[in-house]
Amino acid sequence: METKKVASAVVLQPGEGARRWFFGGGVQTWKATEEDTAGAFLLFEDEMALNKVTPLHTHPDSDETMYILAGEILMNMDGTEHRVAAGGVTIAPRGVPHAFKVTQEGTRVLCLHTPGGAQAFYFGASEPIGADEDGAQVVDFDWIRESGRVNGGIEIIGPPPFPGT
Repeated sequence: METKKVASAVVLQPGEGARRWFFGGGVQTWKATEEDTAGAFLLFEDEMALNKVTPLHTHPDSDETMYILAGEILMNMDGTEHRVAAGGVTIAPRGVPHAFKVTQEGTRVLCLHTPGGAQAFYFGASEPIGADEDGAQVVDFDWIRESGRVNGGIEIIGPPPFPGT
C-alpha cells in the first residue's frame, strides 16, 4: 500500500483558514487543502443556516465524513433518514447517494473528503470572502451542478429528498 507524505505542516488557530461563500448555502473555512496534504484529504468547517438543503448527490471519487460540531442535520443516506446532532458523525462512502437538511440554527460541520480530489468542485462552487463577511447569501444549485460537471468531485442525481423543499 502506497502512503502519501503530507506536503507541508499545517497549524491553524480557531477562526483561521481561507473563508469561502459556498453557493449551496453556507460559509466554508478551509483547514487543509489538497496541496497541504499532497492529495490525501481535504478538510473544511461549514457554517450553515437553518433549512439549508442539498440536492441528492454522490461523490464518485471520495468518501465524505461529516462531524457535527454544533446544531443538527437530517441526513438522507441511501434512502434512509437519520437525525444527527452535535457530536455525531456521518460517513458517505464514494458513490452512495446522500443529501442533508439543516434543522437547527447555528449548525457547524467539519467536512473531510478522503482522498482529496473534490477541492476543484468546492472552489468552483464558491467565492472567497473576508473574515468579517457573511458571503453572497445566494444559493444557486445550477452553479453547483455546473461546477460538478466541469470540475468533477460530485454528481447531482436529484432534488433534495425532503418534503417541502
